[in-house]
Amino acid sequence: MDHAARGATALSASKYDEAIEHYSKAIEQSPGAVDYYIKRSTAYQRSSKYPEALTDAEKAVVLAHKRARRELIKDSQLRRGIALFFLGQYANAQFVLDIVKQMDDKEKTLAIWESKIVKKLEGIPEDDERRKVTAVKVPEIEVDTTPAPKAVSESAAKAPTADSAVAPTSATSSAPKVPTEKPKHDWYQNNENVTFTLLAKNVPKEKATVEIEKDSLDITYPLANGNDFNYNLLPFYAEVDPEKSSFRITPTKIEIVLKKKQPGVKWKTLEGELRNEPKSASEVETTELVKNLVKPVETAPSYPTSSKQGAKNWDKLAADDLGEEDDYEGDETSRFFKHLYKGAGEDAQRAMMKSYQESGGTVLSTDWNSVGSKFIAPEPPEGMEAKKY
Repeated sequence: MDHAARGATALSASKYDEAIEHYSKAIEQSPGAVDYYIKRSTAYQRSSKYPEALTDAEKAVVLAHKRARRELIKDSQLRRGIALFFLGQYANAQFVLDIVKQMDDKEKTLAIWESKIVKKLEGIPEDDERRKVTAVKVPEIEVDTTPAPKAVSESAAKAPTADSAVAPTSATSSAPKVPTEKPKHDWYQNNENVTFTLLAKNVPKEKATVEIEKDSLDITYPLANGNDFNYNLLPFYAEVDPEKSSFRITPTKIEIVLKKKQPGVKWKTLEGELRNEPKSASEVETTELVKNLVKPVETAPSYPTSSKQGAKNWDKLAADDLGEEDDYEGDETSRFFKHLYKGAGEDAQRAMMKSYQESGGTVLSTDWNSVGSKFIAPEPPEGMEAKKY
């Protein structure tokens, strides 16, 4: 199991320090992997290391924009907005969440965070720094994407790097200090309830707030150093009934009893997956695939290829590839692409055949002007590599 997979396992098991360690090693090996920064930011946030969470989220935004991947941009901006919220930069958090809403107004967690921001802003003076927007759409930072050397000494591996340091940005320069205290927590469940315990001592009952919603929990209380401590779970593994849930604060702990909305459902973890899963091939929108269709040409010249069998006749392959749709038996994804292929122009068909075959099924282009004169290298999913056979 590689470090990214181990980090994911640790994150889902609420072992945040372990997750941070594994994702840090994964980033050393693949410093351009956006998802690793998003996941490490999540681990930092859930372990109350909010400046580090924001730094990773901002790096993810920058890298996602360089790759021009809409889903990654949205996910990294969402993680950035959450980090800003925990740093008390509520106006900046709303600014970033508005970016997420423009990209995906159906993002399931937006309403929750926007509601939390409204509550936090209640009673805050208009001229307060927390009401001022200083964030920009894309953070003005540089991210080093040079992989770390494969063999390094133990002392060198432990030495801090410029990339791992928390660099101030326009969004973090005025961030308030956050508490260093990190109480431990525990939880157990039965068929009816999930009992969560935060082992925090001497929490002032009159100044603590515990907000239980159907898919989130937010605990806030003041610390002796003047800062507020915030503990958040969002979203739950499954929904709860807030009206039938309860909490109590004792001298040694805060205990929350969450009433399961669906009794008998076994929770594997406290938190579910915050990010939307990447779209599968069957969910790719037709408009994204056909927007570059061009008019067919009468003849097609020969183009270079790296194939050992010599140059291929992409016109012939496009014409002979598939039979009639009514006679085709296969899954819905294959049927969808066949339908798209059949309705495309000759140039687009050649482009689809050439890009798909040369890339080993990892690239599908409809623009013959872009792919016709060059070899299409494989572009495997993030965290994977293409194998040569």
